[in-house]
Amino acid sequence: MITSIFNKSKPINFIIVFFITLLAFVIARLSLINEPFPMAFIVKQTTLLFVAYASILLLDFIVNKNSLTLKSNYEILLFSLFLLFITQTTSNSNVLISNFFVLLGLRRIVSLHSQKDVKKKLFDAAFWIAIAALFYFWSILFFALIIVSLVLYTDNNVRHWIVPFLGVFTVFIISVATSIVFYDSFFGMFDISPQTSYDFSNYNSLSYLIAITVLLSFGIWSSFFYLKNIKKKKKVFRVSFKLIIIAAIIGFLIVLQVPEKNGSEFLFLFAPLAIIITNYIEIIQEKWFKEVFLSVLFIVPFVLLLL
Repeated sequence: MITSIFNKSKPINFIIVFFITLLAFVIARLSLINEPFPMAFIVKQTTLLFVAYASILLLDFIVNKNSLTLKSNYEILLFSLFLLFITQTTSNSNVLISNFFVLLGLRRIVSLHSQKDVKKKLFDAAFWIAIAALFYFWSILFFALIIVSLVLYTDNNVRHWIVPFLGVFTVFIISVATSIVFYDSFFGMFDISPQTSYDFSNYNSLSYLIAITVLLSFGIWSSFFYLKNIKKKKKVFRVSFKLIIIAAIIGFLIVLQVPEKNGSEFLFLFAPLAIIITNYIEIIQEKWFKEVFLSVLFIVPFVLLLL
């Protein structure tokens, strides 16, 4: 039943996805239900909800524009379900905003396959990722995705290698200028926190363990088939598919590195993981198995809510 609804892009799909996202937001904020809600809090939470919705729409645009799936809506369904798996991903405003800018950068990176406006796309990608790093430092790791894309495209144009650094430098100059105006210091806007931590004790709860186990097991399983089927994709799109798997690895590295492990860091993993699992769902031949596979991902987060 779920597969029949989301196997093609329909308006009803977005309504369902937006409802699941809203549910994830509400669940994450249940602890505040007995507290008064000042107008500033309501405005902030509404803004963050729209950022989450914009991220979903942006993910759908990236996937459809670059033919990363077969025109289904599984990826946005999975993204919203992942938010419900770990509702803490909706709680950190900096992570939500940073992830949105990372997706803007990813949009430009995966579109390099057209080989049109390469310098502009490289600059834009670096620019957006640098802005993402202003909100959440460790998102700067996605800058490596730009370098990897140049390597995979065997781009020997020296100017193309310089442009991404110019994009980061531009954000740096704008940030310093803004800091001087508003904070009367050179680095008032910078929230640089390069510390790392490998203390995973915060994940020692039943809901975290189940959510992480399901996400990683389904993701790793799907990745084997994803990598295997890249050769079957059109040659012009193959690098884009490789970049998605690398983006997932970077997202996983962020989870490992961040000093404060509160669950929100998993958000950087959700978009590439949703694309990878969607590609696997689309190649499953047995209809019953496809339905069971997707149903597990649909039911588990609701079971976790009961726990």
